Amino acid sequence: MATLPLPSPRLTRPSPTTPAAPTTPAAPTAAHLNWLRAGVLGANDGIVSVAAVVVGVAGATTSTVAVVTAGLAALVGGTLSMALGEYVSVSSARDSQLASRAELQDDEIVNPWHAGGASAVAFVIGALLPFLTVALVAGPARVPATVAATLLALALTGGIGARLGRAPVRRAVVRVVLGGGLALGLTFAVGTLLGTQLL
Repeated sequence: MATLPLPSPRLTRPSPTTPAAPTTPAAPTAAHLNWLRAGVLGANDGIVSVAAVVVGVAGATTSTVAVVTAGLAALVGGTLSMALGEYVSVSSARDSQLASRAELQDDEIVNPWHAGGASAVAFVIGALLPFLTVALVAGPARVPATVAATLLALALTGGIGARLGRAPVRRAVVRVVLGGGLALGLTFAVGTLLGTQLL
C-alpha cells in the first residue's frame, strides 16, 4: 500500500516589523509659554538690573554700605515692578482672549497671577547672585567678581530658557551675555565718571 509523502514543514520568515513613526513632541501651550516667558524675563531682568546698579555704584564709591543699600533697593523695587508689570500685561492679554469669544482650552488661556508670581520669584533668584557677590567680596576684586558671576548667571538662564522653549541654545546665550555685558560696562563707566567728578 503506497503511502503519501508528508508535506514538509514550510519555513515562514517572520514579517519585518514596521518601525514606529517617531513621535513629534507636542508644541508648548500658551500657558507654558506664558510661564516660561515670565520666568526667563524675570531672571534676566533681576540679574542685569541689580548687577548694573551695584556695579555702577561700586564704580563711584568703595563704601560697602552704599553699594549694598543700592543693591537691596534695586532688588525690592525691581521685584515689585516686574511682578506688577507682568500681571498687568498678561491681564490685558487674557481680556483680549476672553473678548474674542474663541473656543479656547483651559491651558490656552494665559494666567496673570501665574505670570506675575513666576516673574517675581525669578527676579529675586536672578538678583541674589550679583547682590550676594558684591556684598561678600571686598576690595579691588569686588567689581570683577560681580561681573563674572553676572555673566555666568546670564549664560545659565539663557541656556535653560532656550532649552525649555526648544530654541537654539547658543544664540540665546550669546544674546543675553552680550546684552548684560554691555549694560554692566556702561553703568560702571557712568559710576566711575560721576564718582571721579564728585570726589
